[in-house]
Amino acid sequence: MNRTVAARWATWATCRLRTSHFDRARATVAAMELRALTVLDSLQPQLTGFLQTVCSGFMPREEECAMFVEIAPGIAINQLTDVALKTTTCKPGMQIVERAYGMLELHDSDKGQVNAAVDAICKQMGVSPDERIKPKIVSSQIITGIDGHQSQLINRMRHGDMIVAGQTLYILEVYPAAYAALAANEAEKAANIHLLEVISFGAFGRLWLGGSEAEIKAAAEAAEGALAKVTGRASK
Repeated sequence: MNRTVAARWATWATCRLRTSHFDRARATVAAMELRALTVLDSLQPQLTGFLQTVCSGFMPREEECAMFVEIAPGIAINQLTDVALKTTTCKPGMQIVERAYGMLELHDSDKGQVNAAVDAICKQMGVSPDERIKPKIVSSQIITGIDGHQSQLINRMRHGDMIVAGQTLYILEVYPAAYAALAANEAEKAANIHLLEVISFGAFGRLWLGGSEAEIKAAAEAAEGALAKVTGRASK
């Protein structure tokens, strides 16, 4: 094979490789499903401290604005992290990559930067924010006057504050999972409660709160009311 023919083959192979990479990237974007998307306008003190305890990335600070996004499949969250960080000054606190779902938390002191990250992510996916799944409350429980043995069980598994015997326990389960963060933030705004645990990734999101019966009722109303206001499509 002479040099001219070899050069043509090399050029053709390079073009085919680039086209193949582009097609795979485009197919990955097309396959993404926007499951959850929520912006917390001002991180509350307990939720901020909780995130600082569990996050593996950059820690948020009180009153910063934060965004939680959840997509499927999980591995594709890397593309969204890339575009958000390249177009804004936001810092990533958590990136959870599971086989089925991926979750990303970003925060910044400038709410405009967080909104810009939302726009960048939606543009990358080719969707609008309203194409997210509307939150569905799977379970909501209020248990008054908990026994000391049960409080021990809860305190051993929590990453946040503690609950003591005689207090009231609130447990919320929501779908998709990322909305648990919104519920926690709004609950803390509304009442003087103890934030015990928040799980904002996986098949379902979960929230545990402790406190007096009156405060827990106020917190539950605020959390569930905030979820009810989120617009989106119905879950399949």
